[in-house]
Amino acid sequence: MIALAILHAGVHHLPDEAPGWTWTPSVTLPLLVSALMYATGYIRLQRRAEGGRDQNRRNAWRFAAGWAVLALAIVSPLHEGGERSFTLHMIEHELIMVPAALLIASARPLAVMFWAMPVTLRQSLGGGARWWQRLADPVVATALQAAALILWHAPPLFDRALGHEGWHIAQHLSFLITALLFWWAMTRAAGRGALIAASCLFVTSLIGGGLGALMAFSTSPWYAGYAAMGMMPFGLTPAEDQQLAGLVMWIPGGMAHAGAALILLARLFRPRREADAIG
Repeated sequence: MIALAILHAGVHHLPDEAPGWTWTPSVTLPLLVSALMYATGYIRLQRRAEGGRDQNRRNAWRFAAGWAVLALAIVSPLHEGGERSFTLHMIEHELIMVPAALLIASARPLAVMFWAMPVTLRQSLGGGARWWQRLADPVVATALQAAALILWHAPPLFDRALGHEGWHIAQHLSFLITALLFWWAMTRAAGRGALIAASCLFVTSLIGGGLGALMAFSTSPWYAGYAAMGMMPFGLTPAEDQQLAGLVMWIPGGMAHAGAALILLARLFRPRREADAIG
């Protein structure tokens, strides 16, 4: 999945072209390979599993849904449109970092994909998986994702990403990795960790919402790359396009994280209410 962010970030199109589907092999092949690896690992795991097959099946559906959202974001005309419109670019990023990353992370794909690899390769990659688990602390993951959001939306870095392929690759790579790590940490939280995770989700909603609000209320474009394009799609000026992009980050993005926090809190306190009712 991480390779997708690297490869699709370097695909550029002329600004006057109508947005189309991105069927470039560098985009579609990693998608197909990731799906094939998961399917192969899933089949092998199900054959060996004595229990937990229903859970494996539910995880497979989550992975398939996340994979579909990711494919929609980077293959559909939304991706090409994002090169001409900051709003469409923001929608693409939100799809990648929220529903796609959440669904994929909650499916625990690493363990399944490992079963598609040779034994020697699985053993050599085991150390990397352990490092991932160590980084999947709610506070650490929240800090890393917040740093990625804030740093890459600073005008100097964002304009570098718009104008230079290498910087664009680094931007998309950091967004995808930190989002997967973040949701990995949030979805595995239990007990007291769930309360910490809920707090981290609320903090993330404030960070993303605050950044989006600053964009939404700004009367001048932040990014020279988009400002230089003149009128945007849908008849918007660069400033209006940025304001709409800010609303996308502020409201849907903020609501998604706040809603996830409320779900965690509801699950945390439900057993206590049931215990009180029994007692």
